Amino acid sequence: MHVGFAGLGRMGVPMARNLAPAGFDLTLWNRSADKARALAEDLGCAVADSPRALSDAADVVVTMLADDSSSWAVHVGADGLFAGSAPIYLEMGTMSPDHIAALAEKAPAGVTVIDAPVSGATQAAADAQLLIMAGCTPDDAAPVSRVLEALGSQTICLGTQGAGTVMKLAVNSLIHGINQTLAEAMTLAEAAGIASDAAFDVIEASAACAPMLRYRRPLYLDEAAHDVTFTVALARKDMEVTADLAARLGTAMPQGLTTLDQLRKAETAGYATRDMASMLAFARKEER
Repeated sequence: MHVGFAGLGRMGVPMARNLAPAGFDLTLWNRSADKARALAEDLGCAVADSPRALSDAADVVVTMLADDSSSWAVHVGADGLFAGSAPIYLEMGTMSPDHIAALAEKAPAGVTVIDAPVSGATQAAADAQLLIMAGCTPDDAAPVSRVLEALGSQTICLGTQGAGTVMKLAVNSLIHGINQTLAEAMTLAEAAGIASDAAFDVIEASAACAPMLRYRRPLYLDEAAHDVTFTVALARKDMEVTADLAARLGTAMPQGLTTLDQLRKAETAGYATRDMASMLAFARKEER
């Protein structure tokens, strides 16, 4: 099977690295062509000079793009993915359900678009331990099951197109809420004179500890010493898309709106490109 991969950001690079040794003929495309060429040379795979050429070379195209607008730009147009001939597209970035519906409507006849966003940070991507939430049936996923198995530890098929995207937004709203609550809990403990590492020891040993707190501990305690894995700007984007969806569905999200408000404030204060763990630093600043 020939796999095309578009979008070589923080998550895309380790995902592409897992496809290369899995027995696929791999072709890469990235908006920054130098990045694609460097990774292709390292992996011994091909590079496409346009999204259309990537699609023409592939049986399935995997995209890992940042948002709706970047995804639309890559898919649509004379040199877009949909101008090529690939029959299946796996949309693995965090998008809105309306965008997935628009892609499916714009796709050429006979083409399958599957929303298959992932949960897990960059280390999970590197270890092929991502959870994949697929907006399709198991039968729909069967033709790309080997690709999904190379990228993640579990794929949950949610039955209908768009359901994977909705579930990803629901999961991310929980993650960003936990991130915000952790920041508040830590600043409370620190304000009472408890050392940061001791406070985190207690939280990590408690019933309140989610897996993301454990693997993000180094970032919370020494953000500057570690690479960014997920920015405040991306978290704000996630929560805006989620809040818009909740409003359209008539679902109350008071905690989500509070989280969104804090992310917007942090972004305005200059935290946009910092890791989402920097919400702890922002909470400390707010507390003062």
